[in-house]
Amino acid sequence: MSSAATTAGVGVQAAKRRTFAVISHPDAGKSTMTEALALHARVIGQAGAVHGKGDRRGVVSDWMAMEQERGISVTSAALQFSYRDTVINLLDTPGHADFSEDTYRVITAVDSAVMLLDAAKGLEPQTLKLFEVCRQRGIPVITFINKWDRPGNDALALMDEIEQRIGLKPTPLTWPVGIAGHFHGVIDRRTGVFTRMQRSPGGADLAIEEDMTVEEAAERFGADWTTATEELELLEMTGADHDQEAFLAATTTPVLFGAAVANLGVRQLLNVLVELAPPATARPTTAGTDQPVDAPFSGFVFKIQANMNKAHRDQVAFMRVCSGKFERGMVVTHGGTGKPFTTKYAQQIFGQGRDTIDEAFPGDVVGLVNATALGIGDTLYAGRPVRYPALPSFPPEHFAAVRTDDTSAYKRFRRGIEQLDAEGVIQVLRSEQRGDGTPVFAAVGPMQFEVATHRLEAEFGVRVKLEFLPYEIAAVTDAAGREMLRGESNVEVMTRVRDDALLAVFQHRWRMRTVAGRHPGLRLDGVLDAGLS
Repeated sequence: MSSAATTAGVGVQAAKRRTFAVISHPDAGKSTMTEALALHARVIGQAGAVHGKGDRRGVVSDWMAMEQERGISVTSAALQFSYRDTVINLLDTPGHADFSEDTYRVITAVDSAVMLLDAAKGLEPQTLKLFEVCRQRGIPVITFINKWDRPGNDALALMDEIEQRIGLKPTPLTWPVGIAGHFHGVIDRRTGVFTRMQRSPGGADLAIEEDMTVEEAAERFGADWTTATEELELLEMTGADHDQEAFLAATTTPVLFGAAVANLGVRQLLNVLVELAPPATARPTTAGTDQPVDAPFSGFVFKIQANMNKAHRDQVAFMRVCSGKFERGMVVTHGGTGKPFTTKYAQQIFGQGRDTIDEAFPGDVVGLVNATALGIGDTLYAGRPVRYPALPSFPPEHFAAVRTDDTSAYKRFRRGIEQLDAEGVIQVLRSEQRGDGTPVFAAVGPMQFEVATHRLEAEFGVRVKLEFLPYEIAAVTDAAGREMLRGESNVEVMTRVRDDALLAVFQHRWRMRTVAGRHPGLRLDGVLDAGLS
């Protein structure tokens, strides 16, 4: 942060923040977009695709070895950089559907989202799920139609799909000249300026852009230019013009076109984020009031990650600053326990890189190092007490008992299990019939098992075996429910370690309904409501 930021008011600093997440279906180009935005802000010198060749580096936000090997994002990354006197807080999210719980937590920490659509595939299942989370939270969404340099759908057809399938009215800010796969550039609908775009040699640097007059573009691109201008007339006739109030109310979505891997249209997206995306504003609390950004310091933890870098084998709690000015070393109060908490080791995270941070403002994300007393969803505050809503858990659908045959590694095994549970990588359950030595992993998706076992071996040196259990649905019960279910076959009640909740697990929904019908008064609800109605 600059020295000027130190003396400026909190409200002024909050107004400069743009904190957003990139959401998409796997393989839509999310990590590539994350890196392309950082490239355009000139905080990295050259972009490297996830499947980079030669000396092209892996994506800066995909730091885990498994991510770099597979070309997928399974964790969330926080990148902060400045652009046009604005502080950009970009939260990259897991692209794989199995990690929707982690993605949900990230979405709670942002003020807007960029929805990335593959030009050839349009709205895909995971994109729809993530958009629903944004809708529930009232988060404004900017849409970027990606991969326009490859064959894909018709631009107007994509606009219809957005409106019909998710109920957001698309209001294109840029419009492509040339069909998908024959991309010449975009027309800025607000200014009428056409910008020709070409991929730089190798595609690792900024795109080559050239503004052209209408006459030059018409002569150069002929039928493609004519088609684009006719489509623009149709958009005007249907009233598909940007309305800032409607966008902030999450009823419309500005749309842009480009190709992140070639850095085409990325500069335009970054400018739209600065000009139109909402800054940090008051956030709702559990008391039913909104916490103003200029109130005393408060924030909440939305993510915990350990061993991000072999040189820093520590645990980092990612905290979104919601109000006031954060200063490193300040003593704050832990909302859950009421105990004081000292923020001695505060850092700014950029992929694997990290720098000590002395101050932060609403919208910023601070990494609190070795903050083992913190859990996901915890509130920290200074002055008058404030609490932010807890972050719910997603219902697990896959279960496996985990054990190690190496008795000498048992302490490391337990430490690794505790770490993965604290991070929310996987839900850890305690089973009466298996004992404390054989915990049970509960996951939203099966890839979570792969990540958990990989990390136990890579970070704690423990090889484990999984015994998959025949359950696919869970619901919260109570002590009375546990007693009712003791005599039932193919049913177990386990204790979730992180909060001591009792989870009744069943083979399938039909089995749950049958058991519930035999035990009037059986509690099967709570955070993991299985939907018995």
